[in-house]
Amino acid sequence: MPKSQATCASRTTLRSAPIELSGDWGRMLPLPIESVVRRMRHSCLDGVRLVSDSQPTRLRIEERTSGPPSIWLHPDGSTMAWIIVDIGERDWSKLAYQFGHELGHVLANSWRSDAKPAAPCQWLEEAMVEAFSLRGLQRLAADWKKNPPFAGDNAFGDAIAEYRQDIVRRYAGFAESQGLNRDPAAWFANHRSAIEMPGLNPFAQAMCLTILAEYDQIPNCVEALGALNRWPGRSGIPVVDYLRRWKESCAELHASAHLPLRVGELLGVVPQNQ
Repeated sequence: MPKSQATCASRTTLRSAPIELSGDWGRMLPLPIESVVRRMRHSCLDGVRLVSDSQPTRLRIEERTSGPPSIWLHPDGSTMAWIIVDIGERDWSKLAYQFGHELGHVLANSWRSDAKPAAPCQWLEEAMVEAFSLRGLQRLAADWKKNPPFAGDNAFGDAIAEYRQDIVRRYAGFAESQGLNRDPAAWFANHRSAIEMPGLNPFAQAMCLTILAEYDQIPNCVEALGALNRWPGRSGIPVVDYLRRWKESCAELHASAHLPLRVGELLGVVPQNQ
């Protein structure tokens, strides 16, 4: 067993890290919140090898009544990943979706204090972790229908599935109008300045579905998220260098390199060896 895998097997990982709640959850009780979060974590991570050599020892989920969901990059040197969400009362679909996206950032090593997002490649991480959340939601919906966390609540699995499908339909519309489906390399070349704006912009949302298709077709490629951002500059380097560094990181961690190779192929910027 590679050293990084042996180490992860003997210590707390993202899959096993204790979950704690903070913030203003209103009248919602902790137990149901934790039940949903744990179910979504399982749905997202079940079957995914955790290859990163940087694993959190705790997960804090904080509810704030305003502002976007995010990772709080706290500079205290702790090994706690701090996820912020903003949901309505008992809006379990939204909680699972927001948590899944931010959990993807944690998986992608974007939870320590130096993990500030940066252009030009942050959009790619956003697309990949959004796809990671949508993949988890699909699994959560199916699991909820069979074995709901709340007695007699099987039908809510259909509500989760519809919530997810609404997002997929919206993103599919972006992909079609932007021309992504016709020629991804031309799409990237023609819209590059807008695509490389940081955040989950409409181009990253469109690309999310292309990444999701790769997750569905090559399930073990998801593990490559754990090889992201293990180099100086993180997402703030040109895309060719970003994909090359990612491919090298996959090799170092003995992880599937399908995703960086496939993304490079799609965008017409295949990473080259040094």
